[in-house]
Amino acid sequence: MYKLWIANKNYSSWSLRPWILLKVLNIPFDENICYFEVGIGKSSHDKFKSFSPSGLVPCLVDGKQTVWDSLAISEYLYEEYPQVWPTDKNARTWARCASAEMHSGFSVLRQTCPMNLSHQSPLEKISRELQADLNRLQQLWQEGFTTFGGPWLAGAQFTAVDAFFAPIAFRIRSYQLPVSNAAQQWVDRMIALPAMQEWYHSALTEPVVEHI
Repeated sequence: MYKLWIANKNYSSWSLRPWILLKVLNIPFDENICYFEVGIGKSSHDKFKSFSPSGLVPCLVDGKQTVWDSLAISEYLYEEYPQVWPTDKNARTWARCASAEMHSGFSVLRQTCPMNLSHQSPLEKISRELQADLNRLQQLWQEGFTTFGGPWLAGAQFTAVDAFFAPIAFRIRSYQLPVSNAAQQWVDRMIALPAMQEWYHSALTEPVVEHI
């Protein structure tokens, strides 16, 4: 059985991606949590190095095979579970591109609205740079809805591209970010998933970490 290493559910958006993918697709795995170090200047790198070559989470262990980075984990799972990505080639290509853009982009959104599930308060001001990220996000999602018919980002089934944007659903709710009706419907659908609710309620029981 797969062993998935993650960090604090309250904060670790990267950990959420493969976790929610495995959960929603009913792929068996063992969850292993290694919490962030607490305190200004403290690093979790050395602790994470005990199981992750990069010293980062998430990390998937499959017997003697170790897979790090959320994109690599998704591709590794796809080899055994084709439902990880859409069946249709065009939808699969789009989903991979959108996931890669999320993986490397939206830096202002990430920095301005870090994932913190115990936070529930609107931003006082949305900067021009943050609005640009929100505009691109909505453009990208609408492209998926229009091209592949929804209700998920790449068609009728939940796939890895939905998992990659799962932390954004929590961010939109936590910071009450303004998005289109279509985008909000996807956010609501994501957060209503039993697995997302499980992650959320587990996160709220964790010790608060002021500095990570």
